[in-house]
Amino acid sequence: MMKRFVLIVFFVLFVCAGCLGNGDGTADAPARAVEKYLSAKVTGNADDIRGGLCADMESVLERELRTFESVSNATIENMNCASDDAAAATETIVRCTGEIAALYGTEETTFPLAAYRAVNEDGEWKWCGETQ
Repeated sequence: MMKRFVLIVFFVLFVCAGCLGNGDGTADAPARAVEKYLSAKVTGNADDIRGGLCADMESVLERELRTFESVSNATIENMNCASDDAAAATETIVRCTGEIAALYGTEETTFPLAAYRAVNEDGEWKWCGETQ
């Protein structure tokens, strides 16, 4: 009887563990990839920009690298992203709230975050431009 009880408990725990994701907030991998890309873009992290850009967008790499080059104090505030389909295999839309704040000279300008296309290339989710 006790052996059966222990087996049932382990089975329930095993099933429940699968429901929780991996515990580090990356259950929505497309959204985490978009967040990482946007953060890299704002901070000018060239390696993460290059690594997070999908193949369809490689032609605009230089533009993406230089987006916030002429501003100071660029930050992302209150970013929260979620994909329309976190279980998608190849492509999904990631919708983000929050904004990018940047200082142009002495004037602070804000840019609202939007919806972005995310694609899975070779097992990695990548940012692939803005979308509706």
